[in-house]
Amino acid sequence: MLKILFTSFILFLISTQEASAQRKVAKQKNTSAPIFDSVKWRQDNFIVNRDSAYKNPYYALQKLAAGNKRFEQVMSIHPRQDPALIKLLSDGQYPFATIVGCSDSRVSGEILFDQGFGDLFVARTAGQVMAEASYATIEYAYLSLGTKLVVVLGHSTCGAVSAAIKRPEDPSGHIVTLINAIKPAVTQVEKMPGNKLENTVRQNVINQVNELRQLESVLSRGYDKGDLLIVGAVYNLASGKVEFLKETLENLPKTHYAMNDITGK
Repeated sequence: MLKILFTSFILFLISTQEASAQRKVAKQKNTSAPIFDSVKWRQDNFIVNRDSAYKNPYYALQKLAAGNKRFEQVMSIHPRQDPALIKLLSDGQYPFATIVGCSDSRVSGEILFDQGFGDLFVARTAGQVMAEASYATIEYAYLSLGTKLVVVLGHSTCGAVSAAIKRPEDPSGHIVTLINAIKPAVTQVEKMPGNKLENTVRQNVINQVNELRQLESVLSRGYDKGDLLIVGAVYNLASGKVEFLKETLENLPKTHYAMNDITGK
């Protein structure tokens, strides 16, 4: 009898402790865990609505800038990486931006813009130099996937740009095609004050943006009628910051898209 009573008492203590622990966990969830997607959380993390970004290229630009701000400040939220979403994306994709970037291993668009699966349509080559396959990739994203923002993304101390400045006499294999594509930017900054390599990186991005804006017939038509936004940016390897180049944000065609700031709202 005593043994039964003792066992019952022990079980009672265990159940009481478990209930107490559950109450503590519940209390912690209610008081200290972040309330995701609350107004404050959206403001603190510079959130831009994804559906809005997909429909409006100017909001898409805000979403990229906000994501990079989180990355730069070591606040990345690593969105859209759960198994359920990955499975859902097997039925189709709707990226809100196309990134034309450099193949450099340190310049991963999804990471430096703090985006997830299905967010970015990315084309990468050394020096983000483009040819027919790149053009077709960008056109496909616009025509078939509905992606209305294209960002040409260069980066500091780019090796391809450095090679174009040095102009080796006998470059190996097809590297000469990269050098030849970047050489106009080298010439354009010849008399410009400041760091020649970084000046050339920026000018190369500007030239590539203009190249896409004038590319017949799909991209040029989309850009000229204000339906497709094509801009340039440079990523700083040391700081983690992406600078969207003002030269590519000025004198844009008229558009029906709203341009108000929706970051954090």
